[in-house]
Amino acid sequence: MSQPKIKRRVGKYEVGRTIGEGTFAKVKFARNSETGEAVALKILDKEKVLKHKMAEQIKREIATMKLIQHPNVVRLYEVMGSKTKIFIVLEFVTGGELFDKIVNNGRMREDEARRYFQQLINAVDYCHSRGVYHRDLKPENLLLDAYGNLKVSDFGLSALSKQVRDDGLLHTTCGTPNYVAPEVLNDRGYDGATADLWSCGVILFVLLAGYLPFDDSNIMNLYKKISAAEFTCPPWLSFSAMKLITRILDPNPITRITIPEILQDEWFKKDYKPPMFEEKDDTNLDDVEAVFRDSEEHHVTEKREEQPTPMNAFELISMSNGLNLGNLFDAEQVCF
Repeated sequence: MSQPKIKRRVGKYEVGRTIGEGTFAKVKFARNSETGEAVALKILDKEKVLKHKMAEQIKREIATMKLIQHPNVVRLYEVMGSKTKIFIVLEFVTGGELFDKIVNNGRMREDEARRYFQQLINAVDYCHSRGVYHRDLKPENLLLDAYGNLKVSDFGLSALSKQVRDDGLLHTTCGTPNYVAPEVLNDRGYDGATADLWSCGVILFVLLAGYLPFDDSNIMNLYKKISAAEFTCPPWLSFSAMKLITRILDPNPITRITIPEILQDEWFKKDYKPPMFEEKDDTNLDDVEAVFRDSEEHHVTEKREEQPTPMNAFELISMSNGLNLGNLFDAEQVCF
């Protein structure tokens, strides 16, 4: 006989399957029971957050992310807390990862790659203008919506434990090795904006070439290649695409091309459409503060509800011990 279904609820959200997992967080599919809207629910362990002294930074990052409303960045709708967990409610994006598109279809035509790259630069530029840096940009963190538009995920939430020191630079090596900028590896501090831009250059190369510009099974060799910007563009790239990639993958962050310069680049500008969107200025940040107040009144309720399981006729009959079914059969009419 089938078991009753256990339904888990967090506040007004019905929680479903796990759709992603990381060191500090798990992401689950959820549905707003009031509106029916599908969302992604990121769940962080409060104990881990406090143990790693990340509370203040997470609070700051979440508050900033709530204010970011860009069509190419996954939206953060609200944040809730229970006694043991922090729940971050995010836009649910249905089109999968850009990474899967590359794996399944290989390299892209220049016009298709350019469209994704334009959307990526729009998102990165907007977030940098608000002091938010990703630090782990790679195709796995770039999602596609139902219309094929790019959405950067985990912007501002991927590098929660990284600190900016008094010199204004970041000092922790993070990110996926193949996409990391040379200055991140040399441990002398780096600017989050120029480091993100390098990762964008690696992503553009991957979109156009179908493989990584820097790759080696030996990590030290990989770091040497990155530090020297030792890569070769494939022959099928146009000269203007090669030129742009070379200017982004400049190992010197001071001479590396900037976003305003990219926006003026001839290859980038082709068919470019600046993003059109309105920012709401009524974003409420009370929920961000409430999450870290350890009082019961601010805690969201977590419930497990047992759902009645649909049963077929035979299961129903087998449960009904006192049910006399004799009258349903006329002994005289039963034939063998």
